[in-house]
Amino acid sequence: MSSSYGEFVSLEVTDGIGVIRIDRPKMNPLNAQIQEALRDAAIDAGADDSIAAVVVYGGEKVFAAGADIKEMQQLGYTDMVSRSTRLQECFAAIARIPKPTVAAIAGYALGGGCELAMTCDFRVAASDAKLGQPEILLGIIPGAGGTQRLSRLVGPAKAKDIIFSGRFVDADEALQIGLVDRLAEPGQVLETALALVRPYVGGPSFALRAAKEAIDRGLEVDLQTGLAIESMLFSSLFATKDRSTGMTSFVEQGPGKAVFEGR
Repeated sequence: MSSSYGEFVSLEVTDGIGVIRIDRPKMNPLNAQIQEALRDAAIDAGADDSIAAVVVYGGEKVFAAGADIKEMQQLGYTDMVSRSTRLQECFAAIARIPKPTVAAIAGYALGGGCELAMTCDFRVAASDAKLGQPEILLGIIPGAGGTQRLSRLVGPAKAKDIIFSGRFVDADEALQIGLVDRLAEPGQVLETALALVRPYVGGPSFALRAAKEAIDRGLEVDLQTGLAIESMLFSSLFATKDRSTGMTSFVEQGPGKAVFEGR
């Protein structure tokens, strides 16, 4: 199954995995049209019960080399006050997909492209990929979550180094500091990303959803509040059929043999 969201974004579903594809040659600049299309694709992918996991992909040449600077150049302060909020909302839609997500990064993931990749649960990068937040070189700062998500991934000092300098981060360093989670050979980034999330197809979807929500929401609050969120979500899973199936299978057959229904 394949759906199009305007000219440059599509969602293709194969064997339980949805691939949100950006295709705007040559460098996949993320203009307002693409931002809105990504939001719509993310909402649909989250709501589609046939999709167990999602890959965000820009092709084997480039993930996304940033925002559309020509479009942004014409905007003033009052224009950007409303647009910047909407930009964050569009990217947050990817982060809120209640399923495992992975960014498949080839070529460049810069500026908005890096920010988009960081909305995913995991990042797979080609071994020759480059990531970075070069907004400082334009006289601005990241505005689609870069200052917040990067610091949470790699720590505040390393985030400041990357953002203050605007330098490119090669794939090896990105892996070392935790900006990416796995490297792939050039040309193999999509297959590597698919392999990373394929084990979640047929998994207990409500438990996976709860685990993601507990971790993501817990990172935003103090420990005691995070534990309360975990307790609430943990208890709620006892209303699911998958919980009953999983525990019965464990008692009768041992671990790892349950067949879940996503109910």
